[in-house]
Amino acid sequence: MLPYKTIQEASAVLGRNLSTAETIWFNYSANKSDYFLYCHNIVFLFVVFSLIPLPLVFIELARLAGFDRYKIQPKVRLSWPEMFRCYKDVVCNNFLPIIVPLQLVSYPSIKMIGIRTGLPLPSGWEMFAQLLVYFLIEDYTNYWIHRFLHNKWGYEKIHRVHHEYTAPIGYAAPYAHWAEVLILGIPSFLGPAMVPGHMITFWLWISLRNIEAIDTHSGYDFPWNPTKYIPFYGGAEYHDYHHYVGGQSQSNFASVFTYCDYIYGTDKGYRYQKKIFQKLKGELKGNGEQNGAPLHVLSFWSLAADALISTGLADLGYLYLNIDDCWSNTTRNSEVMNSQNPFFLGILQDNEQGFESFDSSILMSTPHSDVNVHQSSPQVEMG
Repeated sequence: MLPYKTIQEASAVLGRNLSTAETIWFNYSANKSDYFLYCHNIVFLFVVFSLIPLPLVFIELARLAGFDRYKIQPKVRLSWPEMFRCYKDVVCNNFLPIIVPLQLVSYPSIKMIGIRTGLPLPSGWEMFAQLLVYFLIEDYTNYWIHRFLHNKWGYEKIHRVHHEYTAPIGYAAPYAHWAEVLILGIPSFLGPAMVPGHMITFWLWISLRNIEAIDTHSGYDFPWNPTKYIPFYGGAEYHDYHHYVGGQSQSNFASVFTYCDYIYGTDKGYRYQKKIFQKLKGELKGNGEQNGAPLHVLSFWSLAADALISTGLADLGYLYLNIDDCWSNTTRNSEVMNSQNPFFLGILQDNEQGFESFDSSILMSTPHSDVNVHQSSPQVEMG
């Protein structure tokens, strides 16, 4: 609640006339308690979560021409009942029993750290600087918590719920175990606690952070997305790789930016796969066909190569990757390429720059393969 009864009194204290924004803020907040203003976050969170994903839900269900090319995993389609179930689960299991009560009881901490509601309002540059700090602090802290949740205990007990969606949608951004909702609330609060600002900045921070989470879980990578111009921003394609790989993923832990994964070496699998995808795109374009399969499927073997790197086997000398989906055939002829159930044959061989050169023939599109990783002898099966 503002300590001024009139705009004239506020102007006299500030020594100047109120700006248009400050006048609007005065008229709205003068007779409202700080607690009531803080609880606006509940409304903002619900509106953002309910409305922001809707355009992509419509695009997904309507199968609008021209948009399929931007879907990261085009063969995964969720029905409206499946999407609504995700929305309902988040509202009933997380928002109402966890987030709303947490907002209602956490006001003393907001008061303690110094989030203010009075005049003057912060300048645009002040808000921008504070929001940037909030994003950086949240991203760094979230990286380590997320990485911890991918250990055996953290994943099986908590984080596996979020990974039920291997091809994420906007409504799946906050779809998680209740404990994860509480744990990941800590990084979001640290920034405002370290650099407290105005309540409006806090509202904007909570809203933008949730919009960003919905964007990275959208399942679409649009070239006109304005986030493409944000340095080191991960985006939907970056985070989709993390969901696609699933529980065994040791890549792309960052929530917003990519610098933590780069510094700590947890984006090698993604960068390697992206490089191979570009090479495959060139080959497929040259051949004039893609067999109707998404690149994730056509490059299924690259995940096994990622495992070579992330587990340290490559450093021990395991440098070759053989992929063969013909193991289930009862008979084989001298030419495997003529077999009834081939995936493709390929050999990845490292050079001084790492796993870069390969020779492969894509024979058909199927996401299943039996992978043998070997170094002459012994042989390690991964499949």
